[in-house]
Amino acid sequence: MKQYGPWQIKESNMVYSDPFVDLQLDQVIRPDGKDGQHVVVTIKPGVCVVALDDDNNVYLTKEFHYAVGRDSVEAVSGGIEPGDKALATAKRELQEEIGLVAGSWQHLTTVDPFTTCLKSPTELYLATDLTSTQSSPEGTELIETIKMPLGQAVEEICAGKISHAPTCVALLMVSRIQTRSASE
Repeated sequence: MKQYGPWQIKESNMVYSDPFVDLQLDQVIRPDGKDGQHVVVTIKPGVCVVALDDDNNVYLTKEFHYAVGRDSVEAVSGGIEPGDKALATAKRELQEEIGLVAGSWQHLTTVDPFTTCLKSPTELYLATDLTSTQSSPEGTELIETIKMPLGQAVEEICAGKISHAPTCVALLMVSRIQTRSASE
């Protein structure tokens, strides 16, 4: 038996695994002392990049996402391949998805999009000093680039039009950074 915070794990079994997701089923003793089960879904770690130009516009993506069954407006995002570094992934995804190269990069934070039964740490970045290049999206990606003022993007979060959690956190952090910079 393994102590895991206030839980005790009696047995762990990998139920499913592929290159993107692992599903683990644990037989546990719950914090209240009763027997139970807990599922942990692990998705490969990822990145989320807010690209900001000199005029305070952000570059976002609009794409149909299978799991939610609708178009979603998001910052550039992607999974970190085993052995790759987060920043290298962020740079690659920015170029591949929307054809931008950034001369300056700032790591904002790491977020856990959903902590109850999903593990998928996401590194958030701000990319500035932008230059256009050729995009090269993957075959599964039909991406529309959306350019909008940072303030409008924050309003769209508040209106529920942008709901991708890492994008929301990253945009709010960038907005706060820009507000602080403007007041100095």
